[in-house]
Amino acid sequence: MVVMPNHLHARWTLPENDSDYVTRWGLIKSGFSRQFEFTEPISTSRQSKGERGIWQRRFWEYLIRDDDDYENHIDYNILLRKK
Repeated sequence: MVVMPNHLHARWTLPENDSDYVTRWGLIKSGFSRQFEFTEPISTSRQSKGERGIWQRRFWEYLIRDDDDYENHIDYNILLRKK
């Protein structure tokens, strides 16, 4: 997992027979947020919904297509960590 100033990249595999991607991301984000000090600016809209200002509201699921695609994603995340 790579955490950046305004988003993160993660590679993981859901357990067999589990496709509840949305709930798992919610658990990851909420667990992280509870341990992170409240220092970020939060808009009125986010405050009214009880949201933090550290996460994008949306996310994109990407299914790795093959071994080459997997290696490309690994290489990209390694580059991000070095920045």
